[in-house]
Amino acid sequence: MKKIINLTLAVTLLFTAACSQTDDGKSSAEMTFKEDLTFDFGKIKQNSEGIHEFVFKNTGKDPMIITNVKSSCGCTVPTYPEEPLKKGETAKIHVKYDTKRIGTFTKTITVYSNAKNSPVKLHIKGEVQRNEE
Repeated sequence: MKKIINLTLAVTLLFTAACSQTDDGKSSAEMTFKEDLTFDFGKIKQNSEGIHEFVFKNTGKDPMIITNVKSSCGCTVPTYPEEPLKKGETAKIHVKYDTKRIGTFTKTITVYSNAKNSPVKLHIKGEVQRNEE
């Protein structure tokens, strides 16, 4: 009886160890940006186009799915691809800042996906200057 218990325990331990090494339950998709995660508009005029596109690539092995992109303020509107990105594909996150407001700004855009480095925080900053009349 003791041999059967020891054999059962040994088989269980081996099976558990083998399973834990083969699958950690995480995606191997990875989001890699082609530039710095902060974009500085510098000084821009009031009511000008405050638009920037963050270019990224899926450098992982699995397809990457962006599930949500949120901005820290309603004055910043992000748009993103809704289709899965295959390994090696490139896409853009389009960010538009409302330049009606005068003064300096720093905003955060948080990208949620199935990538192993999710969430990713992007930043925009600059200073909106009043138009001279």
